Amino acid sequence: MKNLEVGIIGGAGYTAGELIRLLLNHPKTTINFVYSTSNAGNKLYNVHQDLIGSTEIDFTQKINPNVDVLFLCLGHGNSRAFLEKNSFSDETKIIDLSNDFRLLADKNFNGKEFVYGLPELNKAQIISAKNIANPGCFATALQLAILPLAANGLLQNDVHINAVTGATGAGTSLSKTTHFTWRDNNFSHYKAFNHQHLGEINQTVNQLQSNFDSEINFMPNRGNFSRGIFATTYTKFEGSLEDAQKMYSTFYKDAAFTFVSDEPIHMKQVVNTNKCLVQLEKHGNKLLITTTIDNLLKGASGQAIQNLNLMYGLEETLGLNLKANYF
Repeated sequence: MKNLEVGIIGGAGYTAGELIRLLLNHPKTTINFVYSTSNAGNKLYNVHQDLIGSTEIDFTQKINPNVDVLFLCLGHGNSRAFLEKNSFSDETKIIDLSNDFRLLADKNFNGKEFVYGLPELNKAQIISAKNIANPGCFATALQLAILPLAANGLLQNDVHINAVTGATGAGTSLSKTTHFTWRDNNFSHYKAFNHQHLGEINQTVNQLQSNFDSEINFMPNRGNFSRGIFATTYTKFEGSLEDAQKMYSTFYKDAAFTFVSDEPIHMKQVVNTNKCLVQLEKHGNKLLITTTIDNLLKGASGQAIQNLNLMYGLEETLGLNLKANYF
């Protein structure tokens, strides 16, 4: 199989930077172009400064409509607008990293059907898909906490979630809450109970457990670190801890990157990897599920590469055997 020719739209952000790094080191991909209206003519390494010595590719405003794979790394709402104005070959597969096509109501667009790209949920559909809606970062961490319960019809009560994300989750644009002087030694919540990722989380739960009619209460927080998500989820569970551990281990036994840990987990185990770690505890009649991921990898670009691998029949882990920044 020849290398896949890949194009990236919106190449200057954190997500695109991670994607470029992965694609440069992927044995089956070649970057054909990286499109950016604000950086055309600049070297990639002038923006993604760790790429110096790794590539001489320039940002461009020219688009090759015949690439094998197109990654959309645009702000939410902009992928749809871009595809309305630009056409690509019928053979081009699209992986969108925004939230434009994640919900069932939005999955069909201009003759294209987007499959929700959470491999632990939709692996068979991803393998045969032409277009992928890559999941959100919080949505990935939180769904992987509750998928086994929903698949077994065991979400019978409200679900309570508290999760914290690093500063890279807010993107590269500066705002009051991303400035170092505000973020350092600080902690805050935002979008309490109405975060945009709740739509795809509820959609997945109802896909697996159609009778779910309780609340998913989600409190997202801003952390004073750069990258990673750490989430704690709890809900009522009548079984034993051993029952839960067996259920989760069985559900994820064939998952390439999701692992159930017997010991308490922490973020340094997953930062700079495509892994999700899951750990379970029983407290009275409640099951506590802890999950942690790298928001830019398993929560974005790493999962996008995982989907590419599945779509083209490659080894699911290809180009994603990364070392955690443990210390």
